Amino acid sequence: MLKLQNQVALVTGASKGIGAGIARELASAGAVVVVNYATDQAGAEAVVEEIIKSKGRAVAVQGDVSNAADAARLCKAAHAISGRLDILVNNAGVYQPMPLEELTEAEFQREFTINVLGPLLMIRESLPYFSSEGGNIINIGSGASRMCPPGFALYSASKSAVDAITGVLSKELAGLKIRVNSVNPGATLSEGTQAAGLYGTGADFEKQLVAMTPLNRIGTPEDIARVVAFLASDDARWLTGEVILASGGLR
Repeated sequence: MLKLQNQVALVTGASKGIGAGIARELASAGAVVVVNYATDQAGAEAVVEEIIKSKGRAVAVQGDVSNAADAARLCKAAHAISGRLDILVNNAGVYQPMPLEELTEAEFQREFTINVLGPLLMIRESLPYFSSEGGNIINIGSGASRMCPPGFALYSASKSAVDAITGVLSKELAGLKIRVNSVNPGATLSEGTQAAGLYGTGADFEKQLVAMTPLNRIGTPEDIARVVAFLASDDARWLTGEVILASGGLR
């Protein structure tokens, strides 16, 4: 039996990369998936089409997670599919590597608004739509919150905040039977990390990371998605408040 059969999952920032991988994995486990996107409609619709071709169920819904009205609309749209919301995956995020001397107030606002305020708004607006049976909230953090790589002060700080949010809300929402966990990817090959020149280029930086990773490779969206699917399932029913470093052993 499919572990997430007929559950409704809302995945933010799912038009590409890790979010798209999570959407595909949850759909393959039986969930009906809301593929959220902010601007990349074509990417989101491509993910939906791929899921449907694999006999899954999905729909694309636009929305800016850092806007309270959009967050409310996204959660309402997910609930409207079949009168329930079971899984919320806060994946939407942004980053811009830079040394401290290049830091700007605008970039600080951008990263903290999307990476920190976004999950808080999505969680707050989702609460009325979970049933009395509870559900699962899974935040996508980052290994950067633990590894603190040079050039990632803003991003590491914003993702450290996500770790804290996970811990606090796992206690705050436990009475509602809502489990809250975080998956923190390490080096992961995606459209975003390729575009930033971090991975997929064979550069020295990438080679060094691979050499430092016990499992001897860069991660994939599917690697992260399988951990998310586990946390969303009843197999993880005794886990909440966990921050799982999914990095192939890189620490």
